[in-house]
Amino acid sequence: MSVPGSKLEAVFEGVAGLSGRRPDRDRRMPVPAAALRPKPSRTQSTAQHPVLFDSPVQPVTKRPLPAGRPRAWYVTHNRRLKAMRLAIALLDSGVYLPSQASDATIRATAQDIGMRPPSDTTCHMVRAFMRYNR
Repeated sequence: MSVPGSKLEAVFEGVAGLSGRRPDRDRRMPVPAAALRPKPSRTQSTAQHPVLFDSPVQPVTKRPLPAGRPRAWYVTHNRRLKAMRLAIALLDSGVYLPSQASDATIRATAQDIGMRPPSDTTCHMVRAFMRYNR
């Protein structure tokens, strides 16, 4: 329906391309889908509003520990498990850096998830997990 030499033909040439080429908009670099999503506003940040994570997955059934090891091994093993649980709870509540995890913060998180307050050694281990497991 375009008339040769008219303004409409010039407009449609820009869309359809010249001499069978693809339009300009199709020659742009592809953009990942994540870049097309809008960024959350500052009020939607979970770092400013700590949220404890409710896991939809059931915990794994506990198995008995292997017998015949020295008592210190069992103490260290249980301390590591407790420190790992606390580190996960801290990350879920918005504490991402070891410098943000003071002993008081770690102990308050332990109380929130129904755990006995950890010792200074366990608090140190929680910060070590956060530092080295990044």
